[in-house]
Amino acid sequence: MMKIALDAMGGDYAPRINVEGALLAVQKSGIPVILVGDQPKIQKELRRSHFSTNLIEIIHASENIGMHEKATESLRSKKNTSMGVALELLRDHKVDAVVSPGHTGAFMALSTLVLKRLPGIERPAIAGCIPTLKGSAVMLDLGANVDCKPSQLVQFAVMGSLYAKIVEKHENPKIGLLSNGEEESKGNELTRQVHQILKTKNLNYVGYVESKEIFKGRVDVVVCDGFTGNIFLKTIEGALSTTASLLKQEIGKRPFSKLLVGMFYLLFKDTLHSLGRRFDYAEYGSAPLLGLNGVVHVCHGRSSSKAIKNAILTASKSVETKFLESLKQELETLL
Repeated sequence: MMKIALDAMGGDYAPRINVEGALLAVQKSGIPVILVGDQPKIQKELRRSHFSTNLIEIIHASENIGMHEKATESLRSKKNTSMGVALELLRDHKVDAVVSPGHTGAFMALSTLVLKRLPGIERPAIAGCIPTLKGSAVMLDLGANVDCKPSQLVQFAVMGSLYAKIVEKHENPKIGLLSNGEEESKGNELTRQVHQILKTKNLNYVGYVESKEIFKGRVDVVVCDGFTGNIFLKTIEGALSTTASLLKQEIGKRPFSKLLVGMFYLLFKDTLHSLGRRFDYAEYGSAPLLGLNGVVHVCHGRSSSKAIKNAILTASKSVETKFLESLKQELETLL
């Protein structure tokens, strides 16, 4: 039976929120979850939940890497961290995937050290799903690699295409290279080099794509360096949050607007909830770190219990679809 290991001490609200999320995932899917971390603290949270199940197991880890610690120093000084022990379980085939809402930099470094990169992959990349008018698009890299070489972006395109096809069920996914225009003269030196290479690959590469076109569903995979991808993602998060706040302010200035908004909400409540879920990070829960010899998913440090639940379910989807096995088989022919 599939097992998922969760770094129970990672994130801003550990271990309480992580334990709650694991219990929700177990109730939803019946997939066993191994909670890795401070055993007494985890047991305390399990008792507080008043939920009994034999699908939760605890493996003790005496140390944890805090969200604001320096990754390099922590990795040198701490040898029994919750994320490190969880990754060793994956390396030793005792679990099928690892999920962590902990320190992203430390988790990426440890994942590479413990699991190793797949043949042909120079650097792992964080992939995430962006909602579009046609469903969703896989975007990578979202922050793992600030500076990239052309060969690495080509590798991201291959991994993203396979993830979109196998896990997200996009048939023959269209790949776009994020740029400041669709014309071949656009872009910078990096994107122009990658563009020329991708045109020679056996991939459904459609050329440059502008950020405004992503949400229209023009492509199924968006390729960029981690610096650009992370800024894109945080800009969208900030824009959505600010828009919601501005709407509340404007409605608050006009008493009659509150009545109209209330009526509108009652009429379109289900539609609004459905739209909100599409842009809610908690619905996805996590993003896969592609290019490693193992199924590894990273979460926001501020993840809610709902996000942790969905992170575990998202990771289980990668395992169920045998994405890693397919990726290993395809890499040699596509790179």
